[in-house]
Amino acid sequence: MTLIERIKNEMMVIKSLGVVYGDIGTSPIYTLGIVLLFLKPTPENIMQVLSLIAWTMMLLVTVQYAWLATSLSKKGEGGTVVLVQILLPYLKHAKSIAIVSFLGFIGISLLIGDGVITPAISILSAVEGISLIPGYENISKNVLLLIATVVTFILFVIQKRGIENVANAFGPIMVIWFFVLGLGGGYYVLQHLEVLKALSPYYAINFIIQHPNISFVVLADVLLCATGGEALYADMGHMGRLPILKGWLFAAVTLLLSYYGQGAYLLTHPQAASNPFFSLYHSLVPSLYIPILLLSILATVIASQAMISGIFSVLYQAMTTRIFPHLHVKYTSNELRSQIYVGSVNWFLFICVIIMLFIFKESAKLASAYGLSVAGAMSITGMLMSMIFMYKQNYLKMVISISVAIISTLFFVSCWLKIPNGGYWSLIIASIPLFIVILYTQGQKRLYNALIPVEKELFLSQYSKYYKKGHYLVGTALFFARRIDAIPAYIAKTMFTNGILYKRNIVIIVQTSSESHGVSSSITNLATGLDLLTIRPGYMEQLNVQNVLSEHNIDERVIFYGDEEIVSNNIFWKIFAAIKELSPSFVSFYNFPREKLIGVARRAEI
Repeated sequence: MTLIERIKNEMMVIKSLGVVYGDIGTSPIYTLGIVLLFLKPTPENIMQVLSLIAWTMMLLVTVQYAWLATSLSKKGEGGTVVLVQILLPYLKHAKSIAIVSFLGFIGISLLIGDGVITPAISILSAVEGISLIPGYENISKNVLLLIATVVTFILFVIQKRGIENVANAFGPIMVIWFFVLGLGGGYYVLQHLEVLKALSPYYAINFIIQHPNISFVVLADVLLCATGGEALYADMGHMGRLPILKGWLFAAVTLLLSYYGQGAYLLTHPQAASNPFFSLYHSLVPSLYIPILLLSILATVIASQAMISGIFSVLYQAMTTRIFPHLHVKYTSNELRSQIYVGSVNWFLFICVIIMLFIFKESAKLASAYGLSVAGAMSITGMLMSMIFMYKQNYLKMVISISVAIISTLFFVSCWLKIPNGGYWSLIIASIPLFIVILYTQGQKRLYNALIPVEKELFLSQYSKYYKKGHYLVGTALFFARRIDAIPAYIAKTMFTNGILYKRNIVIIVQTSSESHGVSSSITNLATGLDLLTIRPGYMEQLNVQNVLSEHNIDERVIFYGDEEIVSNNIFWKIFAAIKELSPSFVSFYNFPREKLIGVARRAEI
């Protein structure tokens, strides 16, 4: 490996710290303080909680994601969608395919539910550190909420500009942040080396045996130390597996030092149990407290940014695989294909985050709603991985994966206790995209059946008769279809009923491939003046159809598409019709010139 390659690899490690580890990297701000709301900060309890935190990170993050999940990929990609795509070819029965697909739908929805709580708890917990600044001890909650709201507003406003210009700064900032975590925590660990005994699982197991009921409740909050761990896998396609694993080695050490340093600090300062993170730095370096506070706020903004960008990417995958309605998408980077902006989703998330801030008002109360979606997503990941390893006949990893999936499910079940205390909010938010996905996929099936297509052979027979008459227009016309064996009725209506036929007519089919990225295309002649262009983009690819047309020297004069008028007496299909009406058409989604688009109206009753 050359020096330049080594430098590039190290830069990717630094960048991964900014893109991947923002969420889990800011967990020390609030995790230990929230766990100790239920326990007295006695030395015994502190040691046992530290052991629970260390082994939760070990099993759920290191084993489940850093080792098992990152070993599963098609072309270096990761995420729930990838797991589903890997698993589907092994499934033979329609019922099992439907179940796995539905699990994927739930995983996407839970990510959005988690994406709302993450910015709220991260930003608010950092802002609450202002109360330790001399002279601001009595600052009101409303003022803190106002500051958190302003920070949140700025965060969502800058989404439209994209993060390419600041992405390179995220990594170095998070490197500084992790060093601050490690140095601050490491100082107090050196003062009380006995806390390192809590690295033994004995303390965690002993706590569970001694306090089975309390430990079940505590697990739901201990899980907060692992939130963001799923990013190790979800962002693997952007950063690469090796940089992410190297980054985790560094991040994990500093995170443990931070948690164990807070625990060591509490051994002599138990009165600081409600906010051990900021109390530690306020006591250690009072003169640098404000810069550390500002750094923590910046770190939480970076963590939230990564979560929002991740939601944009996941929803784009859902749009391209036709399980979610098309939304207006803006591409914010010429180089980073993962960087997109979806305005409607951005402001929906913003409104939800603000609602969460003003409903809960404190980070400790927000914690009562946080973790449910994370635990659910981890459980789904564990189940999908276990099935994949089983089909791959990798029985060692299968057994370990099943074990970790059981542990993830145990955390998930413990989080059910959060539902009455606010956890229902994450479920309500997650239910919105899940409802849209189910409604949209089922509505599309009904719509397709209502719009009776024309069989291929019949269509080609009629087409040849019309084309031989020679009454065609000069130029090339494009038509879009989903399948070639069933020609959409609007194409037959345009050509045969309306008599609009061009010298060259091209039917385009976009078939999402099982690969993550890349675009392949082929053109086939169906009849004189009629061609079929098949485009196969990867399910994570941001397809530019115009580039494909240029590759085949196609200069279209006009682009026809079906414009459905949906009629229904059923309330759910009326909602589906409204969604279709508000969504940009298939051709608009791929940014074709508007002056070339012609919608052919079709009436459908569903």
